[in-house]
Amino acid sequence: MEHKRLTLFAGHYGSGKTNIAVNYALLLAGEGRAVSIADLDIVNPYFRTADSAAELEAAGVRLIRPQFANSNVDLPALPAEAYSLVQDKSRFGVMDIGGDDRGAYALGRYVPFIRQENDYRMVFVANFCRPLTRTAPEALEVMREIEAACGLAFTCIVNNTNLAGMTDAATVLDSLPQVQQLSELSGLPVWLHTAQQQVAEALKGRLAPVLPMQLQKKYFDLPSHKPENRPLWG
Repeated sequence: MEHKRLTLFAGHYGSGKTNIAVNYALLLAGEGRAVSIADLDIVNPYFRTADSAAELEAAGVRLIRPQFANSNVDLPALPAEAYSLVQDKSRFGVMDIGGDDRGAYALGRYVPFIRQENDYRMVFVANFCRPLTRTAPEALEVMREIEAACGLAFTCIVNNTNLAGMTDAATVLDSLPQVQQLSELSGLPVWLHTAQQQVAEALKGRLAPVLPMQLQKKYFDLPSHKPENRPLWG
């Protein structure tokens, strides 16, 4: 898999960008690379990169997170050390961007540095099982809103269509027409498909490339709901 020095993950609430950002950082570390991951989500207090702090630390991944992540303090502030991702070119950087256009505003301050280096991948994470991105035109609308908010265009798409623990190979395969249409509408390539490890195994020989993922542990578990009502933030 080809890597850029900076990889930025953004998408609609519930797209699963946080899970992907964590798993991708661990993949880089597993390949022997020096990696930092930054949680730039100043909107969503529930599913955080910080939830995987122990796993990231054990893998040697440096975690940069808001001071009050996973606390009851609602203070939308980013740590100063987040600038190290764009300044320290000796390390690979992964950025977990806040959902939708409101969360994407936080990325704007880093965009001039990102553009100047020009060694980045800006990834739109699509989950066609989410209520507001069930179709390619809906996903494209979210994509354009995020681009306008942060001032940086997406360069590729990751298909992370899932129903959490109810996901099977058919869930992913059924999303392919929408993924292809989004690629055509946006003019962007599909970089990866992602799935929990067991589902990824079932997709072997049927879909590629697929990034197998371990689901991120959550700060707390939300009450169970019917699949159509269950929150899948991340």
